[in-house]
Amino acid sequence: MSLADNIAAAQNWWREAGVDQHFVDDAQCLLAEVGPERTDKVDTPVKVTARETVLPPLPQLGGDRSNWPAELPAFRNWWLEEPSLGESGSFPRIAPAGNAGAKLLVLVSMPEMEDRDTLLAGACGRLVANMTRAMGFTGDELYLASALPRHTPMPDWQSLAKSGLGALIDHHIGLARPERCIVMGRDLHAIVSDGEVCPVFLTYSPESLLANARLRAELWRHWLDWEHSPK
Repeated sequence: MSLADNIAAAQNWWREAGVDQHFVDDAQCLLAEVGPERTDKVDTPVKVTARETVLPPLPQLGGDRSNWPAELPAFRNWWLEEPSLGESGSFPRIAPAGNAGAKLLVLVSMPEMEDRDTLLAGACGRLVANMTRAMGFTGDELYLASALPRHTPMPDWQSLAKSGLGALIDHHIGLARPERCIVMGRDLHAIVSDGEVCPVFLTYSPESLLANARLRAELWRHWLDWEHSPK
């Protein structure tokens, strides 16, 4: 067999094996530009410094503090109408209930979902009424207030605190002038000033107390200890 026959036989063998292209071992860049070899140097990368984002200050709840009502009746109307106290929502604003100088002020985070005309008209309100009755406070001896004017699902308490919610609560309590105050809800504990206006007792939210009998028993023990401690 001649050399040409040997070459043709080898090509037929590879073709029958499915190899009909030319392959090399060295990797090739398929996207390389065809043309003369580039000799220019690559530019030095420019270092990009991230800009610091400056957020605008949060709007002050209630606006200018010098314009806050100085009397409790005016505060109640302002509580229902002041635009800066919260965006509009599907739940109505509810006014606080009670008279200035009450023996006990009960502060909850917000009105109940069911509240339409009066504060704490639902299951949480019944728990608060039974609790305060057991403590010895009824009727005109109570003042009911909320930190927010309307029921607000999942409020951002940290942002509210930065917006001055604590100062607004202190102002409200100062106008009500209670002998003592119960703050119900752990979200409020870091916001309400302790004892600046009157002695303050901190406890769980009405919702937590309704769901857990152990917390109700703990509340009662802590209340008795607090009642007999010097204020």
